[in-house]
Amino acid sequence: MAANVPKVTIGNGSQTMPLPVIGLGTATHPQVSETTKSAILDAIETSYRHFDTAFIYGSEQPLGEAIAEAIKTGLIKSRDELFITSKLWCTFASPEFVLPAIKTSLKNLQLDYLDLFLVHRPLKISGEVKRLPILKETIFPIDIKAVWEVMEECQNLGLTKAIAVSNFSFFILFYWISIVLR
Repeated sequence: MAANVPKVTIGNGSQTMPLPVIGLGTATHPQVSETTKSAILDAIETSYRHFDTAFIYGSEQPLGEAIAEAIKTGLIKSRDELFITSKLWCTFASPEFVLPAIKTSLKNLQLDYLDLFLVHRPLKISGEVKRLPILKETIFPIDIKAVWEVMEECQNLGLTKAIAVSNFSFFILFYWISIVLR
C-alpha cells in the first residue's frame, strides 16, 4: 500500500490539481535506460508518485516503460495515480515545434497526457545540441508569447493538464540574455 505523500495544490485559479511534494527527477549523465527504469520502479514501489523528465534527459522512454510495467505488475492501478512532468527543450522553443514536441514526449512516455508541461529554459537553440557547453552562436531569444500560445493549445487539446515555465529566474534569464547579446 502506498504511503500518504503530502501534496500541494497548483492551478490557474479556475482549475486546480494536487501535486505530490516528493518527486523523482530523472536526469542522468550518462544516460542509462535500464538503470533509470529500475530506479523509477523502485521509486514507485516506495510510494513516489511524481516524476520529472524532459526530452533532453533521454529518460522519457524508460519512464514510460516503468509506468507500463508498474501498471502491469500491480504496483499502481493506473497512470492516473502518477503526476508526470516533462519539458519543452530549447531546440523546440518555436511555435511550429511545440505541438510536435509534446506529441513526441507523449509517445516516448506511452501516455495520453502530461500533468505538467514546462518551457524548459528562456531561450531557443538552433540545431541539435550534441555537446556542452552550448555554442553561443546557436542561442537565440525565445518568442515566449508565440510559444506560450501553443503551450495553451496543448492544454486545450488535453495533451497536458497544466503548463508553466522552468529555469526562468532573473539570474538565469540575465545569464542567457548576456550570452545572446555578446
